[in-house]
Amino acid sequence: MGLGQSSKAPVTEDTDEVNFDHFQILRAIGKGSFGKVCIVQKKDTKKMYAMKYMNKLKCVERNEVRNVLKELQIMQNLEHPFLVNFWYSFQDEEDMFMVVDLLLGGDLRYHLQQNVHFSESTVKLYICELSLALGYLRTKRIIHRDIKPDNILLDENGHVHLTDFNIAAIVKEDLKATSIAGTKPYMAPELFQTFEGFHPGYSFSVDWWSLGITAYELLRGQRPYVMRSSTPANEILQTFHKVYPSYPAAWSLEMKSLLRKLLCIDVKQRISCLAELQELDYMSDVNVDAVLSKQIPPGFIPNRRRLNCDPTFELEEMILESKPLHKKKKRLARKTKDQGSDGSPQNGQLQQRLDNVQRDFIVFNREKSKKEVVESSELSMSEKNKAIEDGQNNNVEQAAYLSG
Repeated sequence: MGLGQSSKAPVTEDTDEVNFDHFQILRAIGKGSFGKVCIVQKKDTKKMYAMKYMNKLKCVERNEVRNVLKELQIMQNLEHPFLVNFWYSFQDEEDMFMVVDLLLGGDLRYHLQQNVHFSESTVKLYICELSLALGYLRTKRIIHRDIKPDNILLDENGHVHLTDFNIAAIVKEDLKATSIAGTKPYMAPELFQTFEGFHPGYSFSVDWWSLGITAYELLRGQRPYVMRSSTPANEILQTFHKVYPSYPAAWSLEMKSLLRKLLCIDVKQRISCLAELQELDYMSDVNVDAVLSKQIPPGFIPNRRRLNCDPTFELEEMILESKPLHKKKKRLARKTKDQGSDGSPQNGQLQQRLDNVQRDFIVFNREKSKKEVVESSELSMSEKNKAIEDGQNNNVEQAAYLSG
């Protein structure tokens, strides 16, 4: 069952920016707090992607535009085997669009809800793969701040990919982040601490705590600490100091030791970087290059004969959504025809904010960027070869001159 598609023929000239009409919309697969996701196929290359689209008006009304623009800024500079990589961004009157890698294995939350049992060896590989992603993000000075099963997607072979940089932070050298962000059950203790009304700050270690909570949950089917999004910060801090996570006897001593090092309340004692993880005896048998090149098969492989997501997403898009994506073209055409304004100050202020979104939105095309890099590289090589040839010719002429 498809969501319909644009009838406009694909435009492939390099001068044209990628837009909504370059994609065939196949089906809805997910939704977030203010964005939805569908599977699309690019008409000229036939490549499949996931396309996230966010309604501008809703983003403006919820003051979420800044986070969207920050995510675009962050993701255009990232590319890694264990991230959900960003390919295109564009906009129209209604929505902002982000086109990313399509991963059909579903997120880890979905599989937990399906009562999948993740073996220790599988979780160990997930930790290795995600730690490589975290190590890469650290080189970019990025703290993800929302690592949890919902934001970890599997590809068809079962390898993990970190997604959703909506609340990520970029920190300058030797500086700490201070704003509080994250999903409470996965947030590190230091995020809940305040010092005389001011937050003392935190750094990359918060992501490693979240990794530990996630790994524990995957192994046991529940988190080590019981807390909800509504639990006050002071209660959460007390929980960390009063409750000690239990580690089932069936788990290996090495895995329990690793989790204790990740779930260490003392930041200075917590594993907080790739090098510290790799120093553990438990990781001595791991071939990092093999992990990075995805040569180690995961113990859990998603069912390739089914879509690993909630099927109600598509029903909602088709039946309940007031502005379904597959009817966008007709709707925008009708909107242009009936364009009008009531002239009220509130409407004018809202329109100004929408105009600012239009102005500040970042248009991105990784395919085009990659092509330009290749062409630039080929041009540089051509110039280098020409310089060598010129040099050789000069040498010949000089030698002839001297011998003459």
